[in-house]
Amino acid sequence: MHIPPEPAEIISWQHFEQTDIRVGTIVEATEFPEARKPAYKLMVDLGPLGIKRSSAQITKHYSLEELPGKQVLCVTNLGKKQIGKYMSEVLVTGFADDNGDIVLAQPAGTVPNGSKLM
Repeated sequence: MHIPPEPAEIISWQHFEQTDIRVGTIVEATEFPEARKPAYKLMVDLGPLGIKRSSAQITKHYSLEELPGKQVLCVTNLGKKQIGKYMSEVLVTGFADDNGDIVLAQPAGTVPNGSKLM
């Protein structure tokens, strides 16, 4: 089982509030053959924030066909990250399973796109 160690330091509540985690719906998923590790390119509808691009290493648990329509939690204020020739705009979040493969973090029910994690 892969469980990361305890955090190195405790952060303040104000510091946590600076992290902008919002829900979005995957509207498109495509292959990302140029990625060093198996991954998909995702387009995520974040409501008032618009549609944003992301790359996610989720190929073990999800097929391209089943991803559109899934709601996911995204960190929206990390800035853009160049991944090969692809520019990722948000971080789609997930958890590593016992094999280190990523399982998406999702709300338990449907909520409006762009809703902020409280």
